[in-house]
Order: sequence, then structure tokens, then C-alpha cells
Amino acid sequence: MFEDKTYKRCSCKGPLVDKDSRPVLDSDGKQKIGYLEKTCPKLKQRDHGSWYYSIELPPGPNGKRLPRAKKGGFHTKTKATAEAEKIWKLAQDGVDVLSEETVADYLRRWFAKRVDLKKSTRKGYEDYIERVFIPYLGAIKLLSLRTRHIQSMFEKLWADNEVHAENHVKAHQALAAERTARTAWKDCVERPRPKELRQAWEDAKTALKEARALPWHVTGPGTQVKMLNTLSGALEDAVKEKLIAENWTKQVVLPKYVRPKPLVWTPARIEAWRQTGEKPGKVMVWMPEQTGEFLDAVAEHRLYPMFHLMVFRGLRRGEAVGLPWAETDLAQGTVHISEQLVASSYDVWEDTPKSESGERTIKLDSETRKLLELWRERQNRERADWEAHAKAWKRTGLVFTWEDGGAYHPEYLSQVFMRLMKKLNLPPVRLHDLRHCAATLSLAAGLHMKAIQTLLGHSSYSLTADTYTSVLPQFEEAQAEAPLALVPRRSAARRNDPQEKGETPAVPAEEGGEVPTEDAA
Repeated sequence: MFEDKTYKRCSCKGPLVDKDSRPVLDSDGKQKIGYLEKTCPKLKQRDHGSWYYSIELPPGPNGKRLPRAKKGGFHTKTKATAEAEKIWKLAQDGVDVLSEETVADYLRRWFAKRVDLKKSTRKGYEDYIERVFIPYLGAIKLLSLRTRHIQSMFEKLWADNEVHAENHVKAHQALAAERTARTAWKDCVERPRPKELRQAWEDAKTALKEARALPWHVTGPGTQVKMLNTLSGALEDAVKEKLIAENWTKQVVLPKYVRPKPLVWTPARIEAWRQTGEKPGKVMVWMPEQTGEFLDAVAEHRLYPMFHLMVFRGLRRGEAVGLPWAETDLAQGTVHISEQLVASSYDVWEDTPKSESGERTIKLDSETRKLLELWRERQNRERADWEAHAKAWKRTGLVFTWEDGGAYHPEYLSQVFMRLMKKLNLPPVRLHDLRHCAATLSLAAGLHMKAIQTLLGHSSYSLTADTYTSVLPQFEEAQAEAPLALVPRRSAARRNDPQEKGETPAVPAEEGGEVPTEDAA
């Protein structure tokens, strides 16, 4: 049962006495001077000193008696009592109320035991913990952490975002100024070139370097949701360990995040993009005409078979570069996605697919199948030629490789794709958006959404359906026209009849004589 154990003390100094009010002497026989604490005569004054509590805790797991829980600094006895009762109840529920562990210590300990995470996920967690959580929350005792601390962390993050966005704009402006100054210097026909132009260029380069040194990374709503989920997972485990009583992330409010849905590059959107240079959406999808233009233009490129596979069968770039021949059955016309290459900066490692549903078997279309057969013949020739020159051919076992058999870096694919797209002056899409091309083409061709979910390896039907609500214009037009066919109407010929349009046709007398005029009606 909870017992109110509160008392008042202060930090005044004076002559010390014992519990019987006798002077406390030092070795020289003089009365000691020290903190009066509970014996200060001024404690009877209402505004002097502060209140403390000291309560006995339940025995530890081994039955050993624990130190008393103590804390002070309360302005009133009521507040001290309320806090003492709160701590007592937590202790009764098994929470370690004596823990001195900070948020930083706990998060690092929690992260170290998460050996179940994929390497890419671990890198993301580590970034959130070291770059965001610990700088903002690390010094707080885990037991003292509350919702307001976490909410404040995100508010500071939003303020940083505004500054970083401004820095990003400044960097773009500085780059434009540097290019202008460089062009002015290089295009100058006067000889010798004026020193002022060279100095202006040097100043612009210095300004660009300074602008690029400023922090510019903006943490978007989607990343903020991931951060909160990561912290929530850590605190949920802390609740299970009886380190805290509640997961304080549950009441945190973040800006609403809406997953970006693919938009199709229609002629109107392309025209607007060419005029302004701005994309109408974060995720864009080519129409069949643009997809065909791209594939025709890169048909002689080394990576054409891979691009073709991604466009029509929806592989992720890591799945494409990590596809082994052992999981490719050209006789049956299938590829089994069971592994991928994942990149983080210069690091590349082999991993399983993104989710359990990511492991899937994909049926190849006839053209992709033929391209892979030709590609295998080419790879065999390259291997023979390489070994003929006494060079070791890398036995990676992968379908798509360099001439020496080495694996492609996933980021290299993105860079090549971006260069080809710009060279062809096509509206911009990401390499990953070729998956969206595969989905929208399949949907417009009549495939059921469930089949598209399986093709892409999505974890849920709703994810696929929610993502691909925007489809190709031709398909949307067919959907818009379909309801008309369900409603019985007079023939189109009669609807287009002059009489239906309000005109006055010549009517034979035997069929009704004159038609009333508008005034008569």
C-alpha cells in the first residue's frame, strides 16, 4: 500500500546540529558548517525550500531489497506526493523506476540486438538513431521521455527543413551564377580576356562551393513517418522490458502523408513540362508511345535486354542486376526472383527480395525470352574471348554482366538510364518507374489487378490497387464510355436527327402535317 513519505529541505548553510539539537563538532572542537537541509528554521516559511519524496520499492527479482526512490525540487507537497504515488504505481507494475539509462543508451542497445533486420533496413535505422533521435532526445532519461519531447523533435526537424530548402535554392542559384560567369569568360572573343571576367568566375566558384557546403537535405513526410515508426518500435520493446509504462510515440502528430500515385505523361503534361521544366507529379509513367520510342532508340545498347525485361515484366533494378542464370529457365520461359543486389553508396551486397511476396516466378513474354537467349549467346562469346586472352572471367553466375562477367552496380543502371532519357529528350521518369510502366501497360491490356500484384511482388492487393488508380488515357476513355452501352437509348442516327436538335424538318402531310413553331409551342 502506498505511504506518503514527503519532506521539505533547502540548500541553506549554517552551524550543524544532530537529531538531539546538539552541535556537531569537527576534530578541532569547532562546530561544523554545512547544509542545513531539514533542520533549517526557515523551512516553516511557505516559499522557502522545496519538497522531496522518498518511497520504498518492491523487492527485486531475487527478493533483494532495492534502494529507496527519491526525488526533489517540487514546489508543493501535493506535487511531490502525486509524483511519488505515480512512481510507486509504476514500480508495482514492474517498471524499473531506478533506471538511469538515457534514450541514447537505450536506442543503441536496442539497435545492437536487432539482428533480424535486413542490411538496408539497418542502415536506415542507424541513420535515424544517430542523425536525428540521439541529437534531439539522447540526453533525456528514458524514464523521463514523454510525447512532448518527441513532438518537439519533429517541430525542430520541420524548422530545419525550411532552412535546408532555402539552402537548396541558394545552391541552385549559385550554380546558375557560376555557369553564367564561366560562359562569359570562355565566350569572350577579346584577347587577352579581361581580368574582371576571370575574377567574376572565380568569385562565382567560391560562392558555389560555400552554398553547397550548407545543409540542404529536406526530410519529407514519408521519411518522417518511417522515423516515427522506427522510434515507436524501439519504445514498444522498452514497454515490454518494463523500462517505461507507455509508448509515447502514439500521440505524436505528423503532417498527413499521401503515397504518391503514378501520373501518365499525357501530351498536355509534356507540353507544360517543356515550357516550365517542372514535373506534374513525383512519380511519372510513360505512355506506350514514349516507351516504344525509348526501346527503339536503345535497341542497340548493351543493356537493352535488361530495359526490355524491366519495362514489360516489372523487375526492380536490384532484381534485374542480381538475377542469376540458375533461376532463369528459358526453356519454360520463366525467371524466379529470389535475390537482389542492394546498393548504399559504394557498398553493394546480395540480399533477399524486399518482402516475402517479392519472391516470385515471372512468366516471360516471347520477345523478352528471345532477347535473353540472344544475350546468353553474346555472354558466352564474351567469356570465350576473355579467356582466350588469358584473362580470368568472373564467375558471378548472373544474367546481366560486364564483358568480364562482373556484376553491374545498381546505381550505374540508373545513371545510364538517365543519360539515355535526356539524350532522347523524353519526359523524365526514374528507372524504378519502369515498374509502373509495366503495371499500367498490363492493366490497360486487360490483366486483373491481382495478377499485377503478383507480377510486381507487392505485399498486398490494396497497395497495388491504390497505386494504380491512374492508368493510360486510352483505358480511362474506354472506362468512361462503357456505362453508355448499358443504358438503352434511341439510335445514334435518330439522336443526330435534325428534329432531335430542335430544327424544323419538312414533314409529309400524311404523317402529321406542319410541325408547331417555337412560338406556338
